[in-house]
Amino acid sequence: MDEKKSEEIINANSQEPDSGVSKDKNSFAHLVNEGFLAGQKIAKVSVVTLISIGIAELLMGYVSGSVVATADGVDSMSDAMISFIVLIGLRFARRPADRRFQFGYHKVESFAAMVAAIGMILIGSFIVYHSYEGFIQPKEIQQPILTMIVLAIAGGISLHRALQMRNIANKYNLLSLKTDAKNSIKDGSASVLGFFSVLLASQFGFLQADAIGGMIIAGFIFSVAYVSLKQSSLILVDAWQNPLSPDYMKKLVEERFQGMIKVRSIKLRQTGMISQAEIHVEMDGSKPLNEVEAVLLNTERVIKSKIPSMDIVLVVPHAHARLGRRL
Repeated sequence: MDEKKSEEIINANSQEPDSGVSKDKNSFAHLVNEGFLAGQKIAKVSVVTLISIGIAELLMGYVSGSVVATADGVDSMSDAMISFIVLIGLRFARRPADRRFQFGYHKVESFAAMVAAIGMILIGSFIVYHSYEGFIQPKEIQQPILTMIVLAIAGGISLHRALQMRNIANKYNLLSLKTDAKNSIKDGSASVLGFFSVLLASQFGFLQADAIGGMIIAGFIFSVAYVSLKQSSLILVDAWQNPLSPDYMKKLVEERFQGMIKVRSIKLRQTGMISQAEIHVEMDGSKPLNEVEAVLLNTERVIKSKIPSMDIVLVVPHAHARLGRRL
């Protein structure tokens, strides 16, 4: 490629207005902040709701002697703890970068999701043990009708709140809130399961159904915990889960600059709602510094304009004197 064509490409890119890119970046920053606020609000509601449901179910389990009601009550109280952990994580994630955390606090949200998943595993283990005791020595349930009413109401409230939380989590791509939403859906489903377990145990004489329901609830907990633990752990160790992104970014950059640069490698990392990219490119080593700087800035601008969630784009140049003739 001759010098005249290179200068035309650089000048054309340099003259593009920054307002559109800045607008996209500001819009995404506003969306991130809005997501954290919405997540905190629904997490607060979740904590209060789950504590209330948990207390009611534990009292009902104590009065009726139902294993599944007690298990569901413990599950609800643990979910309240998890929602509280998520709330703390979302509060920290909004903090700006400082000297100690120079890349910001966004990974705290993923860490909160991992802690919540570990808590779910511990609670699930306790429920399995309690349910096993009930299966070996089944007891007749007292006040079965009242127990079923409490479980049905608890299930309806939990599922309604879970759907609200899932909508917010999907809209703003909050991993910790997605974990909490899955946990809430599991909690609502567990209450419904508890209802039918008590029904079988009290109305059909199958006393072990009560304990079996508790074990199934524990299985729900373990399944949600596994998925959440896997996702949060991958983010915390900088794993990238979309293998097509680097190819898309490489094609985007090389087509935009028409052979002036060649992408050597792209490294991506996820930090909660936002992402970061490190792009290594080969350029003609004989070009002036101001032209190199212009290309690097425009490469960063192209990426951010097409992928607004890419908060930080680091473009690293590498000299290649014969790049122009080779391409």
